[in-house]
Amino acid sequence: MIYRRTLIRELTATAIGLFLILLGILFTNLVLRLLQRAVGGAVAPEGILALLGFNAVFYLNILLSVAVFLTVLLTLSRWYRDSEMVVWFTSGQPLTATLKPILMFAAPFLVAIVALSLFLSPWAEQRKTEYEQQLSRRDEVTLIAPGLFQEFPRAKPPLVAYVQSIDTFNKTVRNVFLHSTAKNGPSQTTVAATGHIEEAPNGDRFVVLEKGRRYEGEPGQLNFSVVEFDRLALKLKPAEASAVTLTRKAVPTAALVLLPTPGERSELFWRLSVPLQALVLVLLAIPLSFVNPRIGRSANLVSAAFLYMLYSNCLNIVQSMIAQGKLNFWVGLALPHVIALLLVYLLFRHQMSITGLFGRLRRKAA
Repeated sequence: MIYRRTLIRELTATAIGLFLILLGILFTNLVLRLLQRAVGGAVAPEGILALLGFNAVFYLNILLSVAVFLTVLLTLSRWYRDSEMVVWFTSGQPLTATLKPILMFAAPFLVAIVALSLFLSPWAEQRKTEYEQQLSRRDEVTLIAPGLFQEFPRAKPPLVAYVQSIDTFNKTVRNVFLHSTAKNGPSQTTVAATGHIEEAPNGDRFVVLEKGRRYEGEPGQLNFSVVEFDRLALKLKPAEASAVTLTRKAVPTAALVLLPTPGERSELFWRLSVPLQALVLVLLAIPLSFVNPRIGRSANLVSAAFLYMLYSNCLNIVQSMIAQGKLNFWVGLALPHVIALLLVYLLFRHQMSITGLFGRLRRKAA
């Protein structure tokens, strides 16, 4: 009983540390991706935090699955290296006696993974899609960042804009550069000292440029016109509203169950496979944590990494085959997990046998 409580306590402490590390890695990757999109003008800077939260929720089920697997693997590996498992075995407890405390520890994580995979991840993907489309319907001028040339292909004609600085107190921009080229018409280049946005009483919005100059003419020709102005107002056309288009990842699980098409079946397969994979990985980590000093202290970690990647790749292959209609949904759902459970059974038999499973097979053959 003391060893079981100690095992659960150490598993919990290790899980917290691993979860924070993996969460930091996940947030770093997501932040870099979103910042890259924000620099390109695809995402408004004020939308980065919300999109970061939605993406984190979407990937949280995979992160928890990896965290629980590594927690059990690293904790039991340390027990083997420090001979604490020797004390466990000499007290009359078999390897299977570790199943109860480990499953008690992993149960809350597995419940969270089920909730994330079936409900929260699709909800986060749906909210992310809706939020991105809300941002895309905003006026493109609000996406302008100081010190960068930005292209706005949705403008008619397409526009390239640059501002040197933005004064956040009075909401004005300084040293504005605008360039637009029509397909079969003259190009226009406008420069101005300052600019701001005004809204008319009827709701129309205008970009007002002050103390500037406009150049208009055909590219490559010398006949162009120059117009100086003290104040120039350009009307902002409201973005066209479009219906929210949801991907398969954003479709609720209850709707996926009712859709018989191969694409939706493949998505349902993945959502059911993530919790099953997490459970199998917890069981697989127990025999894989055995450390043989003759082979090396890191040999079991290499084997665990290889089996995890093989397991994940097999799930991706089966999902692709279901999406293409080459494999039945129920067969695809059962096949990889049953093979993985069979591997878990063989590894447990190997660790609990005195001569090992392979030694027993050789003896029977002899």
